[in-house]
Amino acid sequence: MAVITKIEAQKRKEDRVNIYVDEKFFMAIYKELVFTFNLKKGQEIDPNNLKSILDNEMYMKAKNKALSILSKASQSEKQIRQKLSSDYEEDTIDMVIEFLQKYKFVDDEDLASRIVNTNVNLNKYGKNKIKQNLYNKGIDKNIIENAIDEIDIDKEFENALYLGKKRYDRLKNEDPRKAYQKIGNHLAYKGFNYDIIKKVLNKLFNDVDEYSC
Repeated sequence: MAVITKIEAQKRKEDRVNIYVDEKFFMAIYKELVFTFNLKKGQEIDPNNLKSILDNEMYMKAKNKALSILSKASQSEKQIRQKLSSDYEEDTIDMVIEFLQKYKFVDDEDLASRIVNTNVNLNKYGKNKIKQNLYNKGIDKNIIENAIDEIDIDKEFENALYLGKKRYDRLKNEDPRKAYQKIGNHLAYKGFNYDIIKKVLNKLFNDVDEYSC
């Protein structure tokens, strides 16, 4: 049998302790588990059995934290990993991710599709801005590309024209050259590419070349 030789509070995380068995680091756990399982210095233990029990407890805590996070807002796999990484070991996080994906609590493809739908139909963003939003969510590059490919080019132009007209109505009394530049910059900020911006400006201005930079 092995012996617990030290239970030491962590300096940076007051709610965590390090367990040492036979003078060697065994594992880090929440302080409350010391009381839950009545762990004491000098106690004889079966290391494999104890580690299995404590690993399961840490897994349950990590899973509950992840579910709590997801109850407030959808998250990508990368975001969940980042939010658990400061408190849990990688193996524990891997188990949590496996559970979350199995029961569709985390589904990056579905999340990407929903973000695209909202960004296109509600925010009226162009592909470039949508791609950046997906990247900021930590979604895999291949999933991003597949989601972006689903955006209808006619719908994207329709959105760009809508935003261009709104901005044109605000700027129509300004110098046409300045209005042209401002609308172009606005559409670029909204994530539309050069070709779409050019088509919109051609629609809004009678002689686009006159105002081009």
